[in-house]
Amino acid sequence: MTYLSETDRDREVRQKKKNRFLSLSLSQISVCAGFTLVELLVVMVIIGLLAALVVPTYMGRERKARSQAARAQIELLGTALDTFRLDVGRYPTTQEGLEALRTQPSGLERWDGPYLKKEVPTDPWGKPFVYRSPGEHGPYDLLSYGADGVPGGEGDNRDIASWE
Repeated sequence: MTYLSETDRDREVRQKKKNRFLSLSLSQISVCAGFTLVELLVVMVIIGLLAALVVPTYMGRERKARSQAARAQIELLGTALDTFRLDVGRYPTTQEGLEALRTQPSGLERWDGPYLKKEVPTDPWGKPFVYRSPGEHGPYDLLSYGADGVPGGEGDNRDIASWE
């Protein structure tokens, strides 16, 4: 009786496995080597159902987040406008616009800005905020026209205003 070393025994086992695989017919290999078409279709249906449930939820949250961000930006700009008024004695005119919060308009000696640390922000849809002073709803009107950038609208296109 001969004793094989550990490496010889491992080599022999590997060779037997290799020979067994090589002796399989083509039909046996396809059964052993992959998934059936039915299994793949079931997985694709499950992924489709998950996507159908998750995507609308995500999109709804994104819309809500943009509206909330617009409201927060309007409140931030409102605070800066109020500080401007406390220093200067009036709100910026429509012609001076929100840029008066960053750069001193000519003829204003009591201006103590800038009242915004960064540039005047655009709304979450990348459009400039609409500013009017005097406003129709108060000393100033500050609003975003929503996703479409057009007055009025529903859902994403709904206007978000400082007086609401």
